[in-house]
Amino acid sequence: MTIKRYNAGVQRAKGLLEMASSLFESSLSSESWRAAEGVLQTDSRVGHGVRLSLGSGNTKEISLTMATGGFPEVLAVGEGKLSLAWVNPSVSLTLAHRGKGFFPRPLALRTLAVFPSYDIMAFAVHESTGITSLSQIKKDRFPLNISTRQVDPTALRENSTMFTVGAVMAAAGFAFEDIRQWGGNIHLSVRPSDPARRNGIESGQVTAVFDEGIKSWIRTALENGFRFLPVEGDVMARLKEMGYRPAILSKSRYEDLPGDVQTVDFSGWPMIVHAEMPDEVAYALCEAIESRQEVIPTDNYKPLDMTELCNNGEETPYDVPLHPGAERFYREKGYLK
Repeated sequence: MTIKRYNAGVQRAKGLLEMASSLFESSLSSESWRAAEGVLQTDSRVGHGVRLSLGSGNTKEISLTMATGGFPEVLAVGEGKLSLAWVNPSVSLTLAHRGKGFFPRPLALRTLAVFPSYDIMAFAVHESTGITSLSQIKKDRFPLNISTRQVDPTALRENSTMFTVGAVMAAAGFAFEDIRQWGGNIHLSVRPSDPARRNGIESGQVTAVFDEGIKSWIRTALENGFRFLPVEGDVMARLKEMGYRPAILSKSRYEDLPGDVQTVDFSGWPMIVHAEMPDEVAYALCEAIESRQEVIPTDNYKPLDMTELCNNGEETPYDVPLHPGAERFYREKGYLK
């Protein structure tokens, strides 16, 4: 029987990667029950921002730098400072490809894979406000008490969630500062499932929620007399020009909804690479995903299906082409439909 081994440098590098992954199963992590979704969630004091660099400076070796994140990391890939970024949502890549929003010019980016994650941006108001459309908020100069995330200038520019909330509001003709000037208030939540949001909705302190992460707060909103405003007409037209896709908040998913509501898509977790990445490297990265598909966590509680990563779908939308090396891999393996 032949004994196999990694060379000394690879042993240490691979060992550190395995250790880093295992930290999320260590005593530094904890579990909490998410009642809205009926799942047990793992959180960790280790955090979740990842920056990885592989390479020794040897010109014969392939160096790779990878990170999780958002708009700044997408920009870093476009500028050649990162090899790969894994971000949320898919429209982040579309905006960068078109040179919209945070991105001052179109970037030469390609899709390596899009991991499944269903989400939408939702704009809910309490029925007592009488508000039935986004445009009415500006028309009536209505003093909403909005639960949302950070609203500082940096977040509104660099955070994909808050940039999108701000873009929808701007398309409807108002901003957070207008809400304050009209007598409203902004209630900050650290995440969509923040208990403070639930308490604010149930107590009546909050009269609007503008956010994504819909599955963690929609039932609380519906049970407490909130309606969801459609994103349509000129507002949607402006957003589509930027690169956003329309989506449906569907009664088939949430039976307490009176009916379907058109809104803005916020789905997909794309892996992004530069268009000039060598084909062999993009191909190998897809091989690595395939070899670890059974242990890579997913957002939809299902085993990872390689066909989802390369085919446009409700949970895996993308509007930027696959990298040629990735496309070759998916075609050879029979994953690309």
